[in-house]
Amino acid sequence: MATILRKIAEQVLSRTTFSNLAMDRARDAAVDTIGCMIAGRGDESIAALTRAFHGEIAGSGEARLVTGGSASPSLAALINATAAHALDFDDNFHPARAHASAVLVPALLAVLASGKVTSGRRFLEAYLAGLEAQAAVGFGVNPSHYNRGWHATATVGGIGAAAGVARLLGADENGLAAAMSLATSFACGPKGQFGTTAKPLHAGIAARNAVDAARMALAGMSGRPDILERPQGFLDLFGGDDAKGWEGLTFEEEHIIESRGVVTKRHPCCASTHRAIDALLDLKQERGLLAGDIARIVAKVGISAARNLAYPDPTDEMQARFSMQYCLATAFLRGSLSLSDFTRQEIGRPEIRQFMPRIEMQSYSAEEEKGVERLPHIVTVTTRDGRIYRKSRLHAKGSLEAPMSDYERKVKFMDCLHWANRRNSEASFQRLCALADFETLSCDNAFWSLISDGLKG
Repeated sequence: MATILRKIAEQVLSRTTFSNLAMDRARDAAVDTIGCMIAGRGDESIAALTRAFHGEIAGSGEARLVTGGSASPSLAALINATAAHALDFDDNFHPARAHASAVLVPALLAVLASGKVTSGRRFLEAYLAGLEAQAAVGFGVNPSHYNRGWHATATVGGIGAAAGVARLLGADENGLAAAMSLATSFACGPKGQFGTTAKPLHAGIAARNAVDAARMALAGMSGRPDILERPQGFLDLFGGDDAKGWEGLTFEEEHIIESRGVVTKRHPCCASTHRAIDALLDLKQERGLLAGDIARIVAKVGISAARNLAYPDPTDEMQARFSMQYCLATAFLRGSLSLSDFTRQEIGRPEIRQFMPRIEMQSYSAEEEKGVERLPHIVTVTTRDGRIYRKSRLHAKGSLEAPMSDYERKVKFMDCLHWANRRNSEASFQRLCALADFETLSCDNAFWSLISDGLKG
């Protein structure tokens, strides 16, 4: 009987044709991630990594860095993926419970090292392979794994991304399964780190692990092909109390990006806040609510979301991204959230601090969540004159069910460049959107020059 990793490897290598829809969504995810990488390049987490590895960053490394210069593929994956996730503006992928693209895109870019050339289409096919592998790994352990406290971006994300990198590097079925097996040995990342710079580092570590595991596998290193399901394997150690395993795992003709999609973020903060933010903004618009009208706001969310949002009184911008109180107060008062709302100066604004005590977060009970994959987040607003308004959101803006328009995607990309104090080049955005048409893709050619355009003042 085939092991789970071999089953995944066989699937992602046998899928050789992709629909135009799948390719378009992969392209959108890649471009969105590149925007987030550029925006995140000035974050303190990246400054710390640059200081830590100063001696290994040069102008003659194999792989390009979003900060400028170059480094080894391993270090480039670490730094670029940390930048992609630094501002928590990168996408989510529900089947893996992971920030899928922040791991996958930088990992794939890192192996476009000097002398290695691929096409834009093959790059996107490798992305889709890694995404499908992430979904398959997540199938057996989530949501129990995530609810137990594991940051699946660092665990499931890294294992699945190893499959994408291995495919891009030309691995066969044995090599691809070995890459995922080795990446399983690297997996770690507790959600207790949320609200610190270690959180975006998890994406960097996962991307580095994917690159290292794939390169090791192609060099002959191997691990057990049954490491996901065997005793003392991934399910046993990481699954949590309610993980179901992979017995029911099947692969549809339709790719997972077609049936489930990735969720492009509308707001630059923890996704656990997004549905509540959207619901509150809906109520504000529908009811014409003003700040002076509000007596109380209650946001009811899932248990894991409540645990993620551990900062009711944030003291810095990273904590603010994981504060329901700050995010709802700022969104209501300003009508939206942008990258500029998450600075040391902004989080101390008196009007925000005075509004935050009116906001309360509650969670569903374990009994309410039992056996249900996904429950809506519910916002209840009580006005000073006693009116009560309620709004629920099952899907956030940016999801397959509530997609962002092409214009909204472009505006977000430009906002990322503006935040990084870089040139707002709509032409570069449009050319990146033609990624699938690039006949040659490497760290030395016109593709990286488009990314570099976003690095020029």
